[in-house]
Amino acid sequence: MQKYDLLIIGGGMVGLTLALAVRKLSSLTVAVVDNTSPSELTNDPEVRVSAINQASEQVFKNLDVWPLITKMRYQPYQGMHIWDKDAGGSLDFSAQDVDKENLGSIIENNVIRTALWQKVQADSGITIIDQKIASLGMGDSEVFASIDGQMPIMASYVVGADGANSWLRSQIDMPMTFRDYDHHALVATVNTKQHLTPTAWQVFLPSGPLAFLPLYEPGSYSIVWSTSPEHANDLAALSPEEFAKQLTSASDGKLGQLELASERYTYPLKMRLARDFMKERAILIGDAAHTIHPLAGQGVNLGIVDAVALADCFAQLSNQNQFTDINSTVALKAFARWRKNDAIEMISAMEAIKQIFAPLPLPLQTLRGFGLDLINKVKPAKQLMIKQALGEKSHLPSLATQKENWSIT
Repeated sequence: MQKYDLLIIGGGMVGLTLALAVRKLSSLTVAVVDNTSPSELTNDPEVRVSAINQASEQVFKNLDVWPLITKMRYQPYQGMHIWDKDAGGSLDFSAQDVDKENLGSIIENNVIRTALWQKVQADSGITIIDQKIASLGMGDSEVFASIDGQMPIMASYVVGADGANSWLRSQIDMPMTFRDYDHHALVATVNTKQHLTPTAWQVFLPSGPLAFLPLYEPGSYSIVWSTSPEHANDLAALSPEEFAKQLTSASDGKLGQLELASERYTYPLKMRLARDFMKERAILIGDAAHTIHPLAGQGVNLGIVDAVALADCFAQLSNQNQFTDINSTVALKAFARWRKNDAIEMISAMEAIKQIFAPLPLPLQTLRGFGLDLINKVKPAKQLMIKQALGEKSHLPSLATQKENWSIT
């Protein structure tokens, strides 16, 4: 039987970040079970991207992953323009408002995973198991996993970083709070000949928000159009030329004449929240624990903070020789409460924004537009909103901050 300190199910962005963070802060041994390696990077940008805020960027820098990302494809952006199609009000955010170089970076998901994968493969304390788990059992002090075609695994803890349809979550029978947003997201890559300063654009339409995220190639954007399932299907069925016309019209031509540069994909938007993020020796992080509306692009950032916060907790327990004793449960339950509270806060914020921009009678639309223009003129209010988007909080895990010594004592 193969023995490890930690078994991670899921080798996506969050699971691999956890593996590297645990190794950065401790000598614990880690096994990552995932049978899908990153796909080979092509000349064409991947459609699925993430808006990485500065807290997550700091994590990647501290894990020595950021240089690998920047050697591939990434696009920092210095501004964000938000406007209301109905009411006409707008908000403009700038990195200069908070004395930062940028507000974040738009990076293809496969670029992030490839960089993390390269670092994981170079760490002798991390084992990649490219098979599926057949069954899982839990004892008082260990977790036992049988693997297709391999020797069984024993570990002190198992972590589910295996996405919204988490296998581990179903195995431990963890109840979920669930809400269907009754929206689908349509994602695609589009191009424009109008090359602008790297800026994220978002327009609130009566049908839902439409975001334009700047990509590595000048004039190239990843779009996320949140709308009703019927409208999303209709948009996906349009000819490329007709789709481009509707997209240009929806964005008021602010980005110039747009053209479709990729396939279009749609997926349903749902809010999920696990009742608990820990049960016995199983812990849930990332989308396995929570999924939120992509309105502000904060889902992956929330998961990355989950990962490094859990790594902090494991490292502290290991350094205090309490990794497997009764005190570990107390510390891990405190971690789970903290991360669940952060997830609830983010879900509530997304719901509030969604409701604010819901269709309203004309007098209220006018008032909403006036309110946006007013906030745009109040610098302290804008600075607070920007800092929240950057991931700046009073309480962050060690790897999300700038420090010289990463030993956890």
